[in-house]
Amino acid sequence: MIDVATKDCTALSDSELAEMADMCASGASGFEVGLLSKEREEWVLVTHVRADGQLVGFAFSSLERIGGTPSLLVGVASFARRDDSLDALRAVMGDLYRRALLAFPDEDVLVGTRLADPAAFRAYSGLADVVPRPGHKASGEERAWGRRLAKRFGADGQLDDRAFVVRGDGGPCGLLDYASPPAALDDPGIDGAVGDGAVGDGAVVDGAVVDGAGIDGAVGDGSGGGAGLADVVPRPGHKASGEERAWGRRLAKRFRADGQLDDRAFVVRGD
Repeated sequence: MIDVATKDCTALSDSELAEMADMCASGASGFEVGLLSKEREEWVLVTHVRADGQLVGFAFSSLERIGGTPSLLVGVASFARRDDSLDALRAVMGDLYRRALLAFPDEDVLVGTRLADPAAFRAYSGLADVVPRPGHKASGEERAWGRRLAKRFGADGQLDDRAFVVRGDGGPCGLLDYASPPAALDDPGIDGAVGDGAVGDGAVVDGAVVDGAGIDGAVGDGSGGGAGLADVVPRPGHKASGEERAWGRRLAKRFRADGQLDDRAFVVRGD
């Protein structure tokens, strides 16, 4: 049974932070208590999702206006790698969307977060005008929103506002950590993305890089978000070697994108 609950971050106890860090320790994000404690100070709401009493996911968030625009922003979030992880993600986002509708009745709400895996775009299921998305060239206004969101997430000046990729600095990066459950690794409905950390808006999406292949077109040396594979490139916190970059160029050429690859970000520039 899935249970979801949201409360003010001021009510989040140290023992709950430790429980959240323990859950992250068994996954790819590795969010530690120190980072989660800082997130408690930076965000307004925290949502926990439990399955039969066990913590299987959480998300820090806030409902605010950016330049007058109603916005739901999701900060650090993480979901345990389980067969029911998609249910946990849907439960959290469903609760946040409900709160956004109550906070901003009769208004369109912009949804923004940072992603590290293409599967995390499932958080935007049912939303309109998601950016970035396959086959879509971001408008000037959408790129401006990308920059606003990057600044709000503390990544001012780090966003490539054409690829919607945030360049990391090697330090811990708060993002929405979700990967496909083992039973869904071959789901053809998952679109690829890029991997360092990306930004997205849901009436709009802006911000992360992923371990796979293709949003505006990212090239990766792995598949399915890298689950179960070794040495996936690109991946958060990893600087590609010369050999890995060369492989990126070979793959881009094989995918008929010769000369279009940024072999440091592993992003293919569309035409």
